[in-house]
Amino acid sequence: MITGIAHIAVNAKDMEKSMDFYVKVLGFKKAFSLAHPETGAPWIEYLQAGNQFIELFYNAKEENPWRSSLCGFNHLCLRVDDIHSAVKMIKEAGYPMDKEVSEGKDRNLQAWLKDPDGIRIELMQINPQSPQGKCMGL
Repeated sequence: MITGIAHIAVNAKDMEKSMDFYVKVLGFKKAFSLAHPETGAPWIEYLQAGNQFIELFYNAKEENPWRSSLCGFNHLCLRVDDIHSAVKMIKEAGYPMDKEVSEGKDRNLQAWLKDPDGIRIELMQINPQSPQGKCMGL
């Protein structure tokens, strides 16, 4: 049985920028690093939020083929407790929002931005009266 989402994987063109964004701006914690099993070179940085992880892979050489296609990976959604504070913190760190806070069709508050590699990120504050909130028993 599936019990949750373990991680998403991101190919980072510039690891320093990606680490700065995910750790300093969004507040993920650096969990651990993995070296490449054949070369010993830096390979993956693991970032943690709760029981979920983001894998940041070093040395992305090409554009992410899923980012601009109609199928495949679409976006990452991060749940936040206070969306207005989260947006303020992100803006103060110098990252622009693609879409400011608004209420979605599901009654949750949402805002949108992109990470340094152009991956779309949705911030979501769950409304207890939304379908998600009701499913979660909020």
